[in-house]
Amino acid sequence: ELHYQPQIKASTGELWGVEALVRWRHSVRGLISPAEFIPLAEETGLIIPLGDWILAEAVAQITRWKEKGFAPFMVSVNISALQFRQTDFLWKLNSLLERAKLNSSALELELTETILMADTKNSIAMLEKLREQGYRIAIDDFGTGFSSLNYLRHFPINLLKIDQSFVRDLMVEKESTAIVESIITLAHALGKETIAEGVETEAQCEWLQARG
Repeated sequence: ELHYQPQIKASTGELWGVEALVRWRHSVRGLISPAEFIPLAEETGLIIPLGDWILAEAVAQITRWKEKGFAPFMVSVNISALQFRQTDFLWKLNSLLERAKLNSSALELELTETILMADTKNSIAMLEKLREQGYRIAIDDFGTGFSSLNYLRHFPINLLKIDQSFVRDLMVEKESTAIVESIITLAHALGKETIAEGVETEAQCEWLQARG
């Protein structure tokens, strides 16, 4: 099942969008963390049908919200390496939205640094196609993978997501504070947006608001 985590615009407090997060509700074990089943799905190839279902369900939910009269906002979906490298990935995306009569701006695609750096030439080509067709691109868990500054110059991305491990220690560890501040400054200088993941206290929120 999909759960939706709100993304809040720090400067105004308004809802900016939501991130679709997949969960497995087991009949005996209860709610199972994706940290347990996503690696297995990737290893077995089941991540492709699972990823297709996640996209389809997210699009269906956007339609339901639209029918209920909610103002349009973006839904962010994590894309796996196997999905991203499928030759028909873009066709599947476009077909899904076309059937739902939605614009590509309704979806934001989240990719990790590891996925993009595995094959930079083809990654850039695919990202350019996605951006040309109006999809927004976010780099998930920024600062925990390759973190190559070179790709930030060449990859057509919209947004950097600051990993929650840095945000969690924001007010207690000077190294985490320095890293978060550096990512925000870098993103602003490159004309990109930032999202801080895992904000749980007012103090964290106020610190982030003060730095834009």
